[in-house]
Amino acid sequence: MNRADLAVRMANAAGWSKAAGERAMRAMLGGILTSLKRGDSVTLVGFGTFTAARRRPRTIANPRTGKAVTVAGRTPRFKPSKELKQAVR
Repeated sequence: MNRADLAVRMANAAGWSKAAGERAMRAMLGGILTSLKRGDSVTLVGFGTFTAARRRPRTIANPRTGKAVTVAGRTPRFKPSKELKQAVR
């Protein structure tokens, strides 16, 4: 299932048009993205928790020049809820 399929399922379940389902999908994902950018976590009870975790600085080689570059930052993480884990079994 891809994003468009999920938007259609959301629209059908709510009795909305396909366009309304797509708007709802974009709004939800936008809200999650905005919260993660601020460093907040997003918990969807019964589904899981999205967080932005800090990565340890590491040294990599620039592929073009070969010089060593230190890279640090944050990466998105997802921890599924107990209910989601049990449903997938």
